[in-house]
Amino acid sequence: MIQPQAFIEKLRQGGVEFFAGVPDSLLKNLCAYITDNVSRENNIIAANEGGAVALAAGYHLATGKTGCVYMQNSGEGNAVNPLLSLMDADVYKMPLLLVIGWRGEPGVHDEPQHVKQGRVTLLLLETMGIPYAVLDESWETQTDEALRVIQETNGIYALIVRKGTFDEYSLQRESLSSLPLSREEAIKIVVDKLRKDDIVVSTTGMISRELFEYREAKHQGHAHDFLTVGSMGHASQIALGIALQRPNRRVVVFDGDGALLMHMGSMAIIGEYNPTNLVHIVFNNGAHDSVGGQPTVGQNIDVEAIAKAVGYEDVSTVDTQMSLMFAMNHVNHAVIEGTSLVNVLVHKGNRKDLGRPTTTPQQNKEALMKELSK
Repeated sequence: MIQPQAFIEKLRQGGVEFFAGVPDSLLKNLCAYITDNVSRENNIIAANEGGAVALAAGYHLATGKTGCVYMQNSGEGNAVNPLLSLMDADVYKMPLLLVIGWRGEPGVHDEPQHVKQGRVTLLLLETMGIPYAVLDESWETQTDEALRVIQETNGIYALIVRKGTFDEYSLQRESLSSLPLSREEAIKIVVDKLRKDDIVVSTTGMISRELFEYREAKHQGHAHDFLTVGSMGHASQIALGIALQRPNRRVVVFDGDGALLMHMGSMAIIGEYNPTNLVHIVFNNGAHDSVGGQPTVGQNIDVEAIAKAVGYEDVSTVDTQMSLMFAMNHVNHAVIEGTSLVNVLVHKGNRKDLGRPTTTPQQNKEALMKELSK
């Protein structure tokens, strides 16, 4: 395994001192080390991977130096546009080091949403003309080669990270939240307040897993839930698409702060249409909990004010069991002429024995579509 400290020191020796990206479970030890040992101005946890590439471009324009962008391979999709239309040699020709976690690597068991991503990870890089190396025991030589190519070509190079590549490292500067509610407790309260025929669209990561387990514990089945196991940041638009076509059914989004930030423009589209049958619940723990607990700005911004500004009809922020139950009773019984949002402040963390959905994505889709056809 590679010691995160040794890897970062190698990059620093090569002149790479700026980092931006979206955390990944395969990079969580590296990201934790960066968070603890790189200044806030030189390590920006971006809203999405495309934004991280743009941050690195701005850094280069200001300093003439090369930045490093880290991401899960699912983030390649978000990054394609700025990689090809901003950084590429046919456009502005700017240097960049990519560090990409390889979820769904062929031959390595992983969740279904990562299988296709893993299969095409290297192909996408080849299609974009980005040279790469898969890090192994020769990582020092590989890193030197990557930095040499970047310097000589003023171009892009990717280092691919397999599962288990980096040695363990835990956040040392992690602050403990005093918020009383856990996300799982909050999800249980919301589920218990749902109407019998409500449809739930839950975002990727822990939220869908906790929803699935609670439905199992209550023997409720899963036909009313769409578990968005991939496509981070898009659950609210899936929900809007359903709500507009099925105005007789209430659709409730179970969102996360990291997902909300990733594609925040979606809130403006919801606000523009403002359907009365859409309820947007944000379980806001200020962290990317599924991939190591790296911080987001979710609890540092006024989600309630943003929702109001883009046109949501009814918004609130809660942080206790009682206030959440009150908010759900209000959403259920008040006459609200538009979309509601409840920003639920919770502390980070999850059960270590938390399971994963036992149904396949296709089974989930088919069950939901059958329910919506009624």
